[in-house]
Amino acid sequence: MTEASADGRDETAAERADRNWTEIVQELRVTQTGTQILAGFLLTVAFQSTFAELEPYQHAVYLALVLVAAATTTLGFMPVSLHRRVFRKHEKPRLVTQADRILKIVLVLVSVLTAGVVFFLFDVTTSLILAVVFGGIVAIGMLLLLLVYPLLSSRRR
Repeated sequence: MTEASADGRDETAAERADRNWTEIVQELRVTQTGTQILAGFLLTVAFQSTFAELEPYQHAVYLALVLVAAATTTLGFMPVSLHRRVFRKHEKPRLVTQADRILKIVLVLVSVLTAGVVFFLFDVTTSLILAVVFGGIVAIGMLLLLLVYPLLSSRRR
């Protein structure tokens, strides 16, 4: 027995939960890849010979970015861990709800990480002023593209 959902799909609640879970997993794959690339980049920085020449605040920014990358990676794995915990226990709708919340937090952290890496790179390679400018531009751009645009887009429907 199927039921039409609000978007006109003819699917059961279980089928909808399965589809939503699949979509969330795909989104997590995208964010995880970006996070892994940024984290990998950050991990190589400390082993460069010029790392010791950085200013103390630059070391602090670097370490904060490493922590954000670790937190983002950990949160990106949480839905998988939750899935393992509730596997075959008929709790997929709840899993989808929790994973959706986690994915939203991951998007915020990926945005912070990306803007932070841009800030760090510009600070190390050019100047603090350019780092603030371009790190700020990236932060504002990500805010607009990842939060404001989807909100405006959903209101237009």
